[in-house]
Amino acid sequence: MVMAVSLDANGSSIPCNLCGGTEISILSSRSRNGNPLRTVICHACGLVWSDPRPHNARQFYEEQYRLAYKNTYSPKPKHVLRAGKVALSRFTKIEPLLSSRNTILDVGTGGGEFAYLLQSLGHAVNGIEPNRGYADHSIQQYGLTVQVGFVQDATFAPALFDLITIWHVLEHTEDPGFILARLRSWLKPEGVLVVEVPNVEAICQAPGSTFHEAHLYNFNVVSLRRLATKQGLYETSHLISQDGGNITMFFTQKEPPIADHFSAMIPGNCEWISRIVRQHTVLRHHLSPSPYVRAWQRLCRSLKEQRETAALGSGRAILDALYAPSVQTHSLRCS
Repeated sequence: MVMAVSLDANGSSIPCNLCGGTEISILSSRSRNGNPLRTVICHACGLVWSDPRPHNARQFYEEQYRLAYKNTYSPKPKHVLRAGKVALSRFTKIEPLLSSRNTILDVGTGGGEFAYLLQSLGHAVNGIEPNRGYADHSIQQYGLTVQVGFVQDATFAPALFDLITIWHVLEHTEDPGFILARLRSWLKPEGVLVVEVPNVEAICQAPGSTFHEAHLYNFNVVSLRRLATKQGLYETSHLISQDGGNITMFFTQKEPPIADHFSAMIPGNCEWISRIVRQHTVLRHHLSPSPYVRAWQRLCRSLKEQRETAALGSGRAILDALYAPSVQTHSLRCS
């Protein structure tokens, strides 16, 4: 059972980023690594966050994050190949938005694989990446224009970009509402913002892997939509990945013709998410096909990566070979 917490004893030290509430329940007390990590949910709106913060965010993402999750300060060939395939899958989601040459900002550029794909298609691309090793890799390998640092410190002119993408970054930020507002300020009046985050309702992962130190916030469709609306961004559509693990949401600044009165409160969302987390048990997980499908997919991916990276050299050579069919097809469609 999700444990309700009294404000006097163990209340939230961080007000809810969506509604400002401080009445919370504890969803989890451990991270996926087994370390202490208190993950709480807002009673009023269902936003989920880590309280207290598990690390100094700037130091962690500048120096430790890539080492902790990739065991390297610069991407290895297998990481380049893997990220390149992810870039292609992301490209299919946004290709309808790319019928003409665009000015694009990719927030959290990482090793540069997605930004390089867009640049190869003829778009003017800028990136932001806090990790120096990965940023330098993207600049040197692919000739990308990347600001090394955090999105809250980046300098861009207002209304500069046709398209802004932020893939699996918003959940890492200390103030996601502020980040969305900042991205909105850089978007052209008819521009589109694409946000992808993990889905807190997902049950494809092991129950003990739902929450971890790198994700300071956790969203479902309703809380992400409402947080964006608060910042003047309106959802046009969203996608949920086949396994339910990720939410991809598309926003513009154009307010719908009939807009509901905005409220940061989301009645029932806390109970809905809490029930899903509570019912996602180890027994149910192992009685479902998810853990076995994921294990088989990881094994097949590892074997395939070994073959593919052995035949190619640099990161750029890997991506050029991987992207060539998509670049050619997209060029023919747009010609």
